[in-house]
Amino acid sequence: MIATNWLVLGAAALIGYLLGSIPFGLLVTRAGGAEDPRTIGSGNIGATNVLRTGRKELAIITLLLDAAKGAVAVVLVNHVWPDPGMPPSLPAIVAGAFAFLGHVYPVWLRFKGGKGVATFLGIALALSWPCGVAFALVWLAAFAVTRHSSVGGMTAAIATPVAAAIINRSDLTLTFLLLALIVLWKHRANVERLLDGTEPRFGTRG
Repeated sequence: MIATNWLVLGAAALIGYLLGSIPFGLLVTRAGGAEDPRTIGSGNIGATNVLRTGRKELAIITLLLDAAKGAVAVVLVNHVWPDPGMPPSLPAIVAGAFAFLGHVYPVWLRFKGGKGVATFLGIALALSWPCGVAFALVWLAAFAVTRHSSVGGMTAAIATPVAAAIINRSDLTLTFLLLALIVLWKHRANVERLLDGTEPRFGTRG
């Protein structure tokens, strides 16, 4: 039974990682004939950097697809290996976490992916919609105040494990906390620019 459980978790991790590592930001910009997002701004493949190509519609598509792949990983694995006692199942949580890692560290791009904010949102919505809603609301509030996408993303990431703890989802709190720490790590250059006043506002090419 233990071996079977580990095999299930390994399969869930693999499914999540492969879905998460699909580089939609790169695929969408190529399909749309836009500039490679890796050559501008922060050099990552997330929606905010895709916006720096000047193609808002491509940025929106990237945002939706990056969020969707995290949600799909959770929903798919939870369907295959459900937990009737307390959904989502442990394999679904593992799939969500590895979908996030796949987006941030995709093997296809030499482990240089996005910063994980949109994918984190999709995962949070699929694992616990109240946590996902908290993520979205905090992101919108922080962005509205600062006009910095990076501040919105970091603040929302920090708020999500707090939301999980408030609603007594201890099974999700640690997972969300680990993902939030990775989001903060991926934004370390943004933090430095925020501190010295050179962080570009949302929609600029800097």
